[in-house]
Amino acid sequence: MRDTLFPFQENAVIELHQKINNAHALWNENNPQIISFSAPTGSGKTIILTTLIEEIVFGSTENDAENDAVFVWLSDMPELNEQSRLKIEGKSDKLFVRCLETIDAYFDQEYFSGGMVYFLNTQKLGSEKLLTQHSDSRQFTIWETLTNIARKSPHRFYVIIDEAHRGTWTNQRAEKTAQSIMQKFIFGSKEDELCVMPLVIGVTATPQRFQNLISGTSSTIQNVKVSPEDVRDSGLLKDRIIIHYPEIEINADMTMFQNAVDDWRKKCKTWAAYCEDSGEKRTVKPVLVVQVADGNDTAVTKTDVADCLRILEKTFNRPLLPGEVVHTFNDKGNVSFGNYVMRSVEPSRIEEDEKINVVFFKMNLSTGWDCPRAETIMSFRSARDYTYIAQLLGRMIRTPLARRIASSAYLNNVSLFLPYFNEETVLNVVKALQEGEASIPAETGTGRQMVTMERNRDLADIFTAAAPLITYRVDKARKLPPLKRYYSLSRALTLDDIDTNTWKIAKNTIFKKIESELEKMKSNGSYDEAVNSITGFGLKSLIFDYSGNAYTFDKTKNILSVSEFDIEGTFNRADRILGDGLGKDYWVRHGDRDHIEVKTEVIIFVNNEKAMQKLGGFAEGEFAEIFDKYSDEIYKLPEARQDYYNKLVETSDTPIPVPWLLPLSIDASLSSNDKPYKNHLYLLEDGSFKSSLNTWEEGVLKEELENGAMAWLRNLPRKKWALQIPYQVNGVTTPMFPDLMVVNKAGKDYRFSILEPHDPSLKDNCDKARGLALFAEKHKNVYSRIELIRKQKGKDGKEHFYRLDMGKVKIRNLVRSVSSNAELDRIFDNEAVTLV
Repeated sequence: MRDTLFPFQENAVIELHQKINNAHALWNENNPQIISFSAPTGSGKTIILTTLIEEIVFGSTENDAENDAVFVWLSDMPELNEQSRLKIEGKSDKLFVRCLETIDAYFDQEYFSGGMVYFLNTQKLGSEKLLTQHSDSRQFTIWETLTNIARKSPHRFYVIIDEAHRGTWTNQRAEKTAQSIMQKFIFGSKEDELCVMPLVIGVTATPQRFQNLISGTSSTIQNVKVSPEDVRDSGLLKDRIIIHYPEIEINADMTMFQNAVDDWRKKCKTWAAYCEDSGEKRTVKPVLVVQVADGNDTAVTKTDVADCLRILEKTFNRPLLPGEVVHTFNDKGNVSFGNYVMRSVEPSRIEEDEKINVVFFKMNLSTGWDCPRAETIMSFRSARDYTYIAQLLGRMIRTPLARRIASSAYLNNVSLFLPYFNEETVLNVVKALQEGEASIPAETGTGRQMVTMERNRDLADIFTAAAPLITYRVDKARKLPPLKRYYSLSRALTLDDIDTNTWKIAKNTIFKKIESELEKMKSNGSYDEAVNSITGFGLKSLIFDYSGNAYTFDKTKNILSVSEFDIEGTFNRADRILGDGLGKDYWVRHGDRDHIEVKTEVIIFVNNEKAMQKLGGFAEGEFAEIFDKYSDEIYKLPEARQDYYNKLVETSDTPIPVPWLLPLSIDASLSSNDKPYKNHLYLLEDGSFKSSLNTWEEGVLKEELENGAMAWLRNLPRKKWALQIPYQVNGVTTPMFPDLMVVNKAGKDYRFSILEPHDPSLKDNCDKARGLALFAEKHKNVYSRIELIRKQKGKDGKEHFYRLDMGKVKIRNLVRSVSSNAELDRIFDNEAVTLV
């Protein structure tokens, strides 16, 4: 796989392997198997399955290679087949073009060939189609080929039903036909002499729809699900969908089209600037997608496309270029609007054709279309078409660089303009996006609610001074083995020219650790015992006496040597467990010795649990030390590379501090209860800041501003840019998001303080207090004050805000040892102080 999988994708691959192994163990002719693999729109289902296929055919850490495995990838449209084939071809570094074959009308084989992925669609499988009929030029129907391979190799044959884009048909009859053909693979078909497929993997974005497809089957069904939260957290999808619509019912469609064009042009400029500043190899070129109304016998569409083109030319201040504005109208070639000839293109070709700036379409882009460049959509459809608009957004929600842009909230948004909608009908779109079959794991709302705030330009010096600030990134990501993280970090530091020796040093250090452990095993005798269990095994004989009709065991034990072939296979598995080819590199390092002896050492080391744990513990410490050493240089790299290092950090069992890089812009949601506040670090477009602070937060902020604070930040919970501090709840590391950060000035220096007003009645008080104390222990030199605050009555009988400053040694030592909220209450009573 050319791409690095996200942790949730790796988890899905592992779980699919487990379900497949279970399925093979359970399968017999009376117990066929089905695996339902459901994942939200944009989760990379094709990437996950491509990795799964690679690991089945070529082997993985936990699974031996099945070089003769056969895959049939079934969808209900040729366009979807082609899209999947091209994506696999582009992403896989093992499944070459010769391994990927689209079944056409002339396909005629008794069996499918091993190591191949065949693409088949339901439109080729009707009773009148060539593939399903015998003829002078066809010896085997496709049904016979499927049955032959299913019976010959039931544990090596995989049928993948790509059901992720079903339900987007506008023709219900066509959808029912596709569904009935798909069901033949699940139930079999006596009429076609097709047996039930031994193992079917259903790929879907809507689990209920696939359940309907397999309803009534006697097959054993297993489920693999990817959660929407994991996809959203990965950065693969845009954070927010912002819907714009007129406040009053008015014929303002072309005015809103102009607004959509302006939004798209701003996206183009912002992306170009970001890609240049970040050193991206390829500049993201956003596409404006325009959905038009249906036509009639005399017109392609009732929408005034010619007027749209005039607005585009006026905005560009030049004539439109050939091919920069295209359409995807079904069964239409090039179409003329005024003097402009609009080229027809296939949806699957839009993403890679960077000459295309604007795409006009009706309905067909909502079907299996992937174009991460599409960032702004204008729909001239009426409000009754809200479900198709929601489905279309599912194709536009992917991030162009397959990652969240940390420095700009604006680039993590999709804009939707709906001139024929009102507040009530817009809610139908929002509901469809959040609850319906087209549901998308992204925050959705109107342009009045969802805003982007830019840095306060009057406080530029503060942002410069904030460079040393520290945060943590506590993530639910699957934790990588420490050895893999350490090796990956050292390799990345070398490739990024931060320290060209780190990779070499890391590899040599790992080998020395392995050699040291092996020497200890050899000296205490455990090594020879392990060698005997690997390179040889005892063989007993049973003797049957025909004359006496009795049997006895021969007491003579014969020792047989394991063949070199078997040792090679065991070594390959050990090498995969070590990861990154370290086993093979160890073999090369000892190239002057007998190769069986060296491979046996690798096998013995990997099979020794204590030795592996010891190496892992060493690697964990080295990772933290090296990351801390080079942290400043890492966060001077382009954002794409920073993102790689961040992902390594997030896969650590132990939270690791990283620089808190305040972004150029942040996103927020406004409500009718918001109030204006001054001196915030980020501002709305009109120069104001609005938020809903509770009474404690507002009271603490007022005290701070009255006592000299010159700026502050509302630390929004769960936002990727926000300050996180780790704390433990029942042994599980969890992030807290302190409510406020305030900035004071001392001479020429700026002082940054973390403030957490926290209700003492909440159960998490004790846990969060310990987390703040541990954070202060490590980072007391970065933050001036780190305070847990509560409102309570003082000796004067009045309520004040009392503060425990974890930056003070005495307070920190007391809080670190608390085990109950009652103990924390006593510390507050005895040690807390007021600001005024």
